[in-house]
Amino acid sequence: MSQRKSQAINLRMTPELKELLRLAAERERRTLSNMLEVLILDYCQQHGLTAGGSSASLDSASGANKTK
Repeated sequence: MSQRKSQAINLRMTPELKELLRLAAERERRTLSNMLEVLILDYCQQHGLTAGGSSASLDSASGANKTK
């Protein structure tokens, strides 16, 4: 089974939005990156969006990747 290499992205946000992201991640015991991933995947799942025609990754990322 081959794993895809993750890609780095840079983004800017207001300090207030970053603080909200930090609080959400802390509440879920996730990293900021993982919290962003979960939020994006949840949005896509709710709106029927898929990348590359595969929805399998949507199911695995929204609950199973919590960091402890």
